[in-house]
Amino acid sequence: MIKTMPKVSVVIPTYNYANFIGEAIESIIAQTHPASEIIVGDDGSTDDTEQVVARFGSKVRYIKKENGGVCSARNTGIKNSTGDFVAFFDADDVSCPTRIEKQLAKFTEDAETGLVHCGMQEIDGQGNAVGLNLEGKEGWVADDMLLLKPVIIGPGGTIIVKREAFQAAGVFDERLEIYEDWEFCYRVARKFKIGFVPEVLLDYRVHGKNSHLNLKKMERSLLIAFEKAFDTKDESVSRLRRECYGNLYKILAGSSFRAGNYRMFTKYLIKSLRQKPGDIQYYLEFPVRRLRKGNEKKSA
Repeated sequence: MIKTMPKVSVVIPTYNYANFIGEAIESIIAQTHPASEIIVGDDGSTDDTEQVVARFGSKVRYIKKENGGVCSARNTGIKNSTGDFVAFFDADDVSCPTRIEKQLAKFTEDAETGLVHCGMQEIDGQGNAVGLNLEGKEGWVADDMLLLKPVIIGPGGTIIVKREAFQAAGVFDERLEIYEDWEFCYRVARKFKIGFVPEVLLDYRVHGKNSHLNLKKMERSLLIAFEKAFDTKDESVSRLRRECYGNLYKILAGSSFRAGNYRMFTKYLIKSLRQKPGDIQYYLEFPVRRLRKGNEKKSA
């Protein structure tokens, strides 16, 4: 009996990335396990994105829609895809040739796996390596995700998902401006195991157009995500509520401190300690960190 190869749909959401999307598509066309289809979900680009994509002819399916955000663009791609698996890929990144092949192989190790992510290398606008991330996790990781521990690397561009997982968990929540990929992966992780390939299979581009951290958007998105997560009768999830909210405000406090916004730092610190009073020592060390950072700048 001839064994058929799994069909993989690659979904590339984009908005005004004409200068990068050609290289991104070429890296998918060069995969050792060919994509069954490449779908570009254009979220209302006003640059030359359509002309760049058109150069690939029938190799790429181009769907342009009104601007509605990255979730809307991804969901458009999902709804128009036909593969057994859907691979997500950002329009300004570059995929290693064996990415699809190695991530698919991970699915065969455990039938309970619904999503597989991989390691990535950070590159600048010129393609120079500037960072490395291989610290992903696998297995039943939903609790760790809800506690905001690092689990899935670059979920917007490193994940491949079973069709079955979308049917069970749903698509991306279009209310979320950031952390939408984390929230989607969390819903999958509640129902399926997560797989991880600890190799660099993706070059993630870091440049001026990457979404910068916006604390208010981050707070709003995570509060929506937490509200959904804790709308459950599962006591094993409910018991994590205080720690999760404490961690959320702890992260926001740290980000505010590093940004020099000490008013917001104080606000989030108070909210954090209301949930996790035991973190007081963490905050008492902040002045020391600030002094140390200042001395490092002077000696540089």
